[in-house]
Amino acid sequence: MPKAVSAGRKVRILVAKPGLDGHDRGALVLARALRDAGMEVIYSGLLPSPEEVARMAIDEDVDVVALSLLNGAHMTAFPKVKRLLEKMGGADILVVGGGIIPDEDKPKLRRLGITGLFGPGSSLDEVVEHVRGRVRKERWGEQ
Repeated sequence: MPKAVSAGRKVRILVAKPGLDGHDRGALVLARALRDAGMEVIYSGLLPSPEEVARMAIDEDVDVVALSLLNGAHMTAFPKVKRLLEKMGGADILVVGGGIIPDEDKPKLRRLGITGLFGPGSSLDEVVEHVRGRVRKERWGEQ
C-alpha cells in the first residue's frame, strides 16, 4: 500500500550495519551519496542489533532501510531485520542490501523482498536510482 504521494517529499532512508561489522567506510560513503541525491539519511552508527535497526526504522518513519554487511552474516541479519520490521508494523518499509554477498545468496534475499544487493565497486548512481525507483513505485505509488 503506497504511503503517500511524493509531491514535496524526500526519501527517508536508514543506513545500517546490523551485527558485528565494524567496517563503516562504505556505509558512510553511501550515506553521503544518498544525502547528496536529496534524500534524508539517518545513520544507525556501528554495531546495532537487528532489533535496534528495525525499531529505529519504525521510530524514524523511514521509507527504506539500507543494510550493509561485509562479514558474511547477510543471510542471518538481513532476513532478521526484514522479519522484525514486519512484526513491529513496518512491513511497508523497503529493504535494500549491499556488501559482500555471494551470487548464490542473492535470489534467496530477493525472494524475501530485499533488493539491490550491491557489492564493492557498484556505482553510487546505480544505488541511488535503485532506491529512488523502488520508493517511487512501491511507497508512493508512482509509475
